[in-house]
Amino acid sequence: MISSQQQEMTQKDPNPDDDDAALFHAAMRDVAPLPAANTVTPHHSPVSPVPRRRQQQQSVVEDMLSNHIAIEIEAGEDWSYARPGMSHQTLRKLRRGHWEIQANLDLHGFTSDEARQALSIFLDACTQRMMRCVRVIHGKGLSSKNREPVLKTRIGNWLLQRADVLAFCQARAEDGGGGAILILLKAKA
Repeated sequence: MISSQQQEMTQKDPNPDDDDAALFHAAMRDVAPLPAANTVTPHHSPVSPVPRRRQQQQSVVEDMLSNHIAIEIEAGEDWSYARPGMSHQTLRKLRRGHWEIQANLDLHGFTSDEARQALSIFLDACTQRMMRCVRVIHGKGLSSKNREPVLKTRIGNWLLQRADVLAFCQARAEDGGGGAILILLKAKA
């Protein structure tokens, strides 16, 4: 026979663990979890990144410089160009180093196509960063087929096609001489 004590226990709570779980859940009903340690919870959705390479490729496609010779510029000692409407004093200041060279691009060992793309990307970046005076090192052509500068006249023609180039000239001896060119870019408004 079952004693009265045993009957009370079986009638009261057949499983004491269920009762404990119910009490725990009732006690924790209004509690919010703490954020994880050493983490920041963003309050807005993250901005999707745009790869720089895609931006550069788009700018190259938009600004493809032609190899067509627009104006014949002889690559002599006094090799220079100023946009129509620019004063000769601006070109003289550029030759004399009036503006500080803010960025450099070295095109040694580049093919013509690689140089054209690198120059376009470089000038776009300089314009974005509001630089005025930059130097492009094209080399003197001493290791080229005819020992003549291959890129020098091409660079001159590519620069003529860009609206952001106001003037350019051969660099002073201390800035690279016949193997480099100084470029004056438009100031952003």
